[in-house]
Amino acid sequence: MQRQGAPPRSRAFGNSQAERQVTGRQRVSVAVAGAGHTGLAAALAFAERLGATASVAVYDPALTGPPAPDPRHFALTPASRRLLQRIGVWDGLGAVQPIVRMEITDSRLADPVRPTLLAFGASGSQDAPEDDAAEDGEPLAHMAGSDTLRAALRRRAAEARIALVPRAVTGRAPEGGFALDDGAIIRPDLIVVADGARSRLREALGVGWVSRPFGQHGIVATIAHERDHGGVAVQHFLPSGPFAILPLPPGGRLGHRSSIVWSERSDAVEGLSHADEADILREIGRRFGHRLGAIALETPVRPYPLAAGIARRFAGADFALVGDTAHVVHPIAGQGLNLGLGDVECLVREVAGAVRLGLEPADGEALRSYERARRPHTLGMGLAMAGLNGLFSNDAGPLRLARDIGMGIVDRAPRLKAALMRRASGVG
Repeated sequence: MQRQGAPPRSRAFGNSQAERQVTGRQRVSVAVAGAGHTGLAAALAFAERLGATASVAVYDPALTGPPAPDPRHFALTPASRRLLQRIGVWDGLGAVQPIVRMEITDSRLADPVRPTLLAFGASGSQDAPEDDAAEDGEPLAHMAGSDTLRAALRRRAAEARIALVPRAVTGRAPEGGFALDDGAIIRPDLIVVADGARSRLREALGVGWVSRPFGQHGIVATIAHERDHGGVAVQHFLPSGPFAILPLPPGGRLGHRSSIVWSERSDAVEGLSHADEADILREIGRRFGHRLGAIALETPVRPYPLAAGIARRFAGADFALVGDTAHVVHPIAGQGLNLGLGDVECLVREVAGAVRLGLEPADGEALRSYERARRPHTLGMGLAMAGLNGLFSNDAGPLRLARDIGMGIVDRAPRLKAALMRRASGVG
């Protein structure tokens, strides 16, 4: 259905030979700006849900060659795993590491012992909440490498005959549609903006961005260690910021590996940038602890500034924002990619519902429903993560006592514990 007063739309994407034309009964065209994890997942989800009625294309200059190496690993929640299974990506990830238990500590850096104040177990385990939303025996999450996930998404997109176009969408074209950086014009029914937190397309579309720096840097690296981690993830809350140890599949020079996500005050990170490997490993060791034996660096450390951000709106007349283009949260709970995949799930559901009713993919009510569902959710998650970071990234005695008592209460309250697990698993 054509909106009254709107200019007629071309049912073809444009004039690039790499793009598939919409013909016959193929009447829905979706363009995705950005070939990162969330953008490729969005393209695959639209192709899977809309089937032969859709033509889907992904635009990103980075598609000219292999992506730059990325040392990050993601803790994929059960909700994210189910989406990746549905779009045919999960089996292409190869070896993934289940997280069967999460332990949380709150201590000072020099404390010789860091007692576990709160623990979450996989569904069916002794310390799992009674009404855990995960399926019986399902891990809390699965660890997958960023490079591995992106490669699997690209392979699946090629198999699904999604057009992968090495061009950038720069903004609206004066004559209607959207302009590419080579001057071509595309006229999709809907454009999904997924080109990252510093999105130029979001800015060109007039969508404001609100952000706040944390005064911290995040540091990621892969650590080799002597002893088996047993699938246990650990979150050490330290006065300068949280330090997460996330289990990875076996390998590395010492036989076992974990990924660290280390949040540190920005002024301290400046000193680390001039330190040699031995000094960096010594600082990591002070935070990592001794439970897994000797440690070694498997990858160089990579610091990046931490900030929270959210778009002032998630959708417009013919576009929707997903992933980091819509929101950025503190990595304290590893929810960034999971939130983006949640955006994809919600957006595709709303758009597919509109299409089944004979409406346009950019139906106003469908896009408003997407925004109503996702913006408050991601805003709440962002505020919660920022609050936790602020609560624990200090060494105030009374505050330390209060939060430790609070964590102990949560650890003994199955319903409250279950609510926290549902939130973290992407289903609550």
